[in-house]
Amino acid sequence: MSERVRVAIIAGGRSSEHEISIASARSVLQALDPERYDTTAIEIAKSGRWELGAAELASLPPLSSGGADVETLPVLAESSPAAALGEVDVALPILHGPFGEDGTVQGLLELAGVPYVGAGVAASALCMDKDLFKAVLRDRGIPVARNVTLREGDTIEHPFAYPVFVKPARLGSSVGISKVHDESELEPAVALARRHDDKVLIEEHLDGIEIECGVLGNRDPVSSEVGEIVAHAEWYDYSAKYDKGGMELVIPARIPAETAERARALAVESFVATECEGMARVDMFATSDGGVVVNEINTIPGFTATSVYARLFEASGIPYGQLLDRLIQLALERHERRATLEY
Repeated sequence: MSERVRVAIIAGGRSSEHEISIASARSVLQALDPERYDTTAIEIAKSGRWELGAAELASLPPLSSGGADVETLPVLAESSPAAALGEVDVALPILHGPFGEDGTVQGLLELAGVPYVGAGVAASALCMDKDLFKAVLRDRGIPVARNVTLREGDTIEHPFAYPVFVKPARLGSSVGISKVHDESELEPAVALARRHDDKVLIEEHLDGIEIECGVLGNRDPVSSEVGEIVAHAEWYDYSAKYDKGGMELVIPARIPAETAERARALAVESFVATECEGMARVDMFATSDGGVVVNEINTIPGFTATSVYARLFEASGIPYGQLLDRLIQLALERHERRATLEY
């Protein structure tokens, strides 16, 4: 039997999506075939401390976020997370939100010369920033919802009819997002968003069906089936995403065939336009007039076996274990390709 591939799963993180990351990482660890993969778990506490996990993160409680003598980067020492990273073939960062999905950890892995799954530094940072992401897609002729961007000191105003959505520019999982029904709700919604980011978007409300599509690949990406999100709430907020029974995923989406094909094409176009590689989940709206509008790209989507990304590819003929195999191979393939470049 050939030597096992050494994989480091990096989980947790400093963002509000810490627990979601832990759940995803546990699922990944349980799914990786131990005859093919030698796994190492690295958990980042909410405090920023990096710590090696046991062989099975699934058996561990989350790390404590307390303590004053923490390190926000792994220290190179025997049995340290940094030393573990130096001894693996590939890293799989299962981190969501700031300090993980935004290019920061990807930059660390680039400096360490470690192959890793998912988007690179620039694509990760771009897709995390909804303001910059929309600008790139608009430049490529890809439809996105209209918005205004507020920075510190800007007047809180917009040209759209109510309701509107108010969002932190660089956060995920609907944290800090409000659906604003009238002008009286606008200022408190902006204040809430500014607790999470100093750049805030006010975005027009789109009348349509929320749909999602997975993308997989490097230079020749493919899209999954299109899924329809049915939120059991007024909109697809944090509770609808993560509470049991909060949403229903319908695959294939109940939209016309030509609309589904347009959504799949736009998902791949958006993936390429933002220079993503490996994986991404593209969130869109199928509008009442028959159009498709891109909402955002998640470069590290939720990754349990029952998460939307995995279920979309399961429905497309790629089961969870095979999906992980392919992602690891894509990471190694990209690293080998880029190793030939001269700097």
